[in-house]
Amino acid sequence: MNTRTRLLIPAVLLVSLLAVAGCKKKENPPPPQDTAPSTGSSGPAPAAQLTATPTVVSSGDQVVLSWRTADATSVSIDGIGNVPTSGVKTVMPTVSTSYHLVATGPGGTADATARVTVNSQPVVSVPTSSMSEEDQFKSQVQDAFFDYDTYDIRGDAQGVLAKDASFLVSHPDIKVVLGGYCDERGSNEYNLALGQNRADAAKNALVQAGVASNRIRVVSYGKEKPFCSESTEECWQQNRRAGFTLDR
Repeated sequence: MNTRTRLLIPAVLLVSLLAVAGCKKKENPPPPQDTAPSTGSSGPAPAAQLTATPTVVSSGDQVVLSWRTADATSVSIDGIGNVPTSGVKTVMPTVSTSYHLVATGPGGTADATARVTVNSQPVVSVPTSSMSEEDQFKSQVQDAFFDYDTYDIRGDAQGVLAKDASFLVSHPDIKVVLGGYCDERGSNEYNLALGQNRADAAKNALVQAGVASNRIRVVSYGKEKPFCSESTEECWQQNRRAGFTLDR
């Protein structure tokens, strides 16, 4: 084999290899990763609480619904409709009812239920035609009591004030003085302010239940007119009240 042939053979082989390499199928690039943001909730889940006071009544009696929510933008109660995120409302169920609250917010929904049982037979009331209006007032209207160093309306006080409001609504000529009282602990100035807040809170509950505001005169007695003078918790509880008297 001459020199020219020896040089030509490697060149031909090199060209063939390059041609084969150029014919290989190109691989497709991997698909892009999905980087879309997650669609989870954009806030904390709402919380809801609903209570009814009292929970057992006779047909036509008043019931105070009280509710609180957190992280909610809209709140509704079945049979009532849209309501504020927290509040108090007086209802008069004629049949046993479960009040269902739904709170909705960016983080989802929450619900709460309060059951009110209505007795099938109304309580027989004692005729009051022989009683004076003042005697009826004293027998029907009760004071509302408070916990120590607060003017928040307690659950039992809500029921008491609801019944007080029912009596006052049915006797539109009666005007009342609503006094705020405190126990002996604390300064005179502090207890005068606390007594004012207690009387105002009770008045607001009556007004929300339908009693005209101009029928209620508010005054604070602080700790100056105690109902009990002993330094015991039982005695102090008697002095922490919003008390009713006729406004003559």
